[in-house]
Amino acid sequence: MTQNPNLAALSAAGVSVWLDDLSRNLLQSGKLRELIDTRSVVGVTTNPSTFERALTNGRAYDGQIAELTGRGTAIDTAVRTAITDDVRMACDVLHPQWKASDGVDGRVSIEVDPSLAHDTDATVMQAVELAKVVDRPNVFIKIPATAAGLPAITAALAKGVSVNVTLIFSVQRHRSVMNAYLAGIEAARQAELDVSQIHSVASLFVSRVDTEVDKRLEAIGTDEALRLRGQAGVANARLAYAGYQQVFEADPRYAALRAAGARVQRPLWASTGVKNAAYPDTMYVTELVAPNTVSTIPEETLEAVADHGVIAGETVAGKALQAQEVFDRLSSVGIDLPDVFDALERDGVSKFAASWSRTLQR
Repeated sequence: MTQNPNLAALSAAGVSVWLDDLSRNLLQSGKLRELIDTRSVVGVTTNPSTFERALTNGRAYDGQIAELTGRGTAIDTAVRTAITDDVRMACDVLHPQWKASDGVDGRVSIEVDPSLAHDTDATVMQAVELAKVVDRPNVFIKIPATAAGLPAITAALAKGVSVNVTLIFSVQRHRSVMNAYLAGIEAARQAELDVSQIHSVASLFVSRVDTEVDKRLEAIGTDEALRLRGQAGVANARLAYAGYQQVFEADPRYAALRAAGARVQRPLWASTGVKNAAYPDTMYVTELVAPNTVSTIPEETLEAVADHGVIAGETVAGKALQAQEVFDRLSSVGIDLPDVFDALERDGVSKFAASWSRTLQR
């Protein structure tokens, strides 16, 4: 099989293509393997909504869950077992990509219970437990970037757990996440762990930012406000990438860790599916092309990029001033950006917790 040229170009530009989906059907049908072979996919991310869809669409899990509950296993434990089995199988499918990339790609992410998002100690305990249960070197444990999640990120990394930090919305919180990463790697180094084997990505949500900001711009309703629709998400990501460059390309703190073998914490573009049909369906992929990044892409968007996505080189670095101008204009028309980001975090945690609860009560 040959790789799609558009997605191969995206990969060649330094963007790791990760599928934003996982299900038993995807694994058993061979579809995941096909996407690896033809769509440059080198990783998989999951979240509570992903698994809610997987367990409610079709009957792929019925036999395993019936067998487990028939032996007296509680339904929530049976569902957790099915989910971790999926992640383990996906890790095995992606093991060649993990090995070929020296551990950078070939990753599969599984999230801690989102109801623990404001409980540091419980998050750390479950992160360690999930890593042990999946028992694969290429698993990523997802921890939300809440105030309580930040010290949990540090503590998990310090124990050698590779972490995908999720639900990052603001540049300021991204900076805190990078600091939490550096602190965790420093602690792991102090504990004499091999820091070259500890990986992390920082997942910045993109389309959700536009959804919230656009709603507020439309409520304001002026011509200037309406002209700013659809610009906040990409601008936010570009500012975050400038922050990444400052920390991992210029900060002496990271330079000392790099000398000990530490990896960078790559920015990851999450929520790349377009939610407004008026926008180009590939915009959150083609407008965020930069080295050392990850783009997590739902299959519908992946196919759109394969069909008509134009990858014309890097589209992020060097655009921080332009992105800041967008933010300045948003503020000038009355958008309270700190409130936007707070609302998005609350809503993100709440939605994931609700999905997880429904999944476990299947």
